[in-house]
Amino acid sequence: NSLYDGKIPALWRTRSFPSTKPLGGYFADLLRRLQFFRTWAAAGPPPVFWLSGFFFTQSFLTGVLQNFARRNRIEIDALRWAFEVLPAAGYAAGPADGCYVTGLFLEGAGWDAQRSLLCESVPKKLFTEFPIIWMKPAKSADVQTISQYECPLYKTPERRGTLSTTGHSTNFVMDVSLPSDRPAKHWIQRGTALLCQLDY
Repeated sequence: NSLYDGKIPALWRTRSFPSTKPLGGYFADLLRRLQFFRTWAAAGPPPVFWLSGFFFTQSFLTGVLQNFARRNRIEIDALRWAFEVLPAAGYAAGPADGCYVTGLFLEGAGWDAQRSLLCESVPKKLFTEFPIIWMKPAKSADVQTISQYECPLYKTPERRGTLSTTGHSTNFVMDVSLPSDRPAKHWIQRGTALLCQLDY
């Protein structure tokens, strides 16, 4: 019945990555994920990682932190993420530390590329394709938190999930610090969040 209705079968969901897309969009997303990893296996790590393509996003991010911690001989518990939204649409090489990520969508706000900060969304535009983010491991004491909105990042637009056996949420990924000239309350009231995928 699910195939007939264009929905993801319940049996598939038990082994699949989270998705709220209809069946056609789900298949297109699956094929894109497979191609992403095929290219990675054949040509090496990409300069910009498609963050939305990971089944277990937290494991990839933890791996990036571990590589930085080992290279610099710093305890991983002393590190946290710093974020920089980049102006360019593509890069030929990745950064020396951290990673460039793409594939995110912003809901409940817009992005002012000239001033590099959050702004009001365009009327009748529900989602904004977000620019590339440079995720940089840094010591907790060195990360600036002033004039930043801790924007939640979710895998799907549902914004809810359950705790898996690893202790991580099946939907919430992390908070991403984004520059803002408005108080956090302003964006919380608008439900501003980053999403790894849309529901279409």
